[in-house]
Amino acid sequence: DAEVSTRKKTFAEVQTERLDQAERTVLIKCPSKINEKKLLQYLSSHGNVKSHFFYENRGINALIEFSEKGSIASLQDAVGIPSAPEHHVVPFKSRLFTFTLKNPGSQRTEETPLHLSPQCHIPVKDLIEKLCLADSISSQMNILLNEYQLTEENIKLRFLACSLVRDFTYAYFPDSTVKPFGSSVNTFGKLGSDVDMFLDFHDTGKHATKMKKGPFEMEYQMKRLPSERLATQRILAVIGDCLDNFGPGCVNVQKILHARCPLVKFSHQPTGFQCDLSVSNSIAIRSSELLYIYGCLDSRVRALVFTVRCWARVHGLTNSAPGTWITNFSLTMMVMFFLQRRSPPIIPTLDQLKELADEKDKHIIGGYDCTFVSDLRKIKPTKNTETLDVLLGEFFEYFGNFDFRKNSINLRKGKEVNKPESSPLYIWNPFEQDLNISKNVNQPQLEKFVAMARESAWILQKEDKAQQIMDKEPWGLAALLIPFGKSNSSKMKNRMKGIGSETIRSLLDSLKLNNANSQQKAVGK
Repeated sequence: DAEVSTRKKTFAEVQTERLDQAERTVLIKCPSKINEKKLLQYLSSHGNVKSHFFYENRGINALIEFSEKGSIASLQDAVGIPSAPEHHVVPFKSRLFTFTLKNPGSQRTEETPLHLSPQCHIPVKDLIEKLCLADSISSQMNILLNEYQLTEENIKLRFLACSLVRDFTYAYFPDSTVKPFGSSVNTFGKLGSDVDMFLDFHDTGKHATKMKKGPFEMEYQMKRLPSERLATQRILAVIGDCLDNFGPGCVNVQKILHARCPLVKFSHQPTGFQCDLSVSNSIAIRSSELLYIYGCLDSRVRALVFTVRCWARVHGLTNSAPGTWITNFSLTMMVMFFLQRRSPPIIPTLDQLKELADEKDKHIIGGYDCTFVSDLRKIKPTKNTETLDVLLGEFFEYFGNFDFRKNSINLRKGKEVNKPESSPLYIWNPFEQDLNISKNVNQPQLEKFVAMARESAWILQKEDKAQQIMDKEPWGLAALLIPFGKSNSSKMKNRMKGIGSETIRSLLDSLKLNNANSQQKAVGK
């Protein structure tokens, strides 16, 4: 019974709970000297405030979650329309408010300073200082995880951003919802990352099947278009225009309708997020849920992923701009594959998760089998007891010596299988099995990854922790988060034999050039 009461919630349960929270939430821009007690007192006259927090983004903001949705309607009835003599306001009443003091001079400011919830992670330089104080590499990896992972407050803000967009889509499509996917919900999101959201018409389909019962049929008259893609483009064009013309705080709206996956990009100033809005991307949701399951199964999974991704960013192996480098998603899949290959395995293969699925878990999307178990209780915990110290070194060792020329990475089977085509790096899409998720990666970028993995494995094997602590030198993970520069480039040459001399020469030259600014870039995503 205790196990059931403390069990980890399914992905769908978490999504539903978060979306419900967001619908009971408002965002308030506050004056710089705000009296927290008085603000909450005023808001409580409209209903019970269940939770709140303050954060800084273009001034002080408060996220307020009410216990009841009706409290928002009560508050909206009491809120005034802004008077702007030099502008004409668009009269859209959102859940974004501005709170001001009528006589700021006469009101005593609060003596206790506000606690502001951080919305971005600390710079790499500060992280390295913290890591040097830890007592083991495992501790260092957990410190990095705690500094970089999404906070409870940041997750609430992400769901609120989606809910505020949904207030617009509701006018056209009352049955639709706007949900986050990807890093915002898969347990691998980092503070400061973008919000990927999608407009979901799934409930509309459920409604249609309900109506077919009985002796007669009745259905809506709806606009018919020649393709789903055209419908998606039309919907996003209109929603994009709405956000651009009427959305408070929605700026830099770009409609990218001719991409493989049409989307609307925009900056949401009140929450501080860069947002990408697309339409019902069912396979992307299944990928988010699969990673959510892996992230929940064992605490080592997330610690290793966050560490590897931070390491890759510091060394210029990943980049927020599209290009020929490895993406965070590909790196995450490589970590998952490595954990499937341990003895005993730390996480199950996708085929094993499919075997545990029941009827309600069955999903066939566009002809692709996306079935796997959703109830975490059905998955047996691993018997593997390897520490994070061991796993980090072994990860670099494994991929530093992986035969990328011949083998590909397949999470469905959990095995190295022959490459079906000649891409330098081939990682099977777990669901769309005819796609390579790392098709963008070119040979020099892959070779740079291999070189860095070998160098990192070597540093972890050879270092003398006690001596480095005495000499006040970074050790363990901290040593790996400093760009490898001129001092050890000659040593690297010896450890890169067999990778391709031309590429190595250009790699070492680029390392020298990039050494000065790599660390600054790493402060980004």
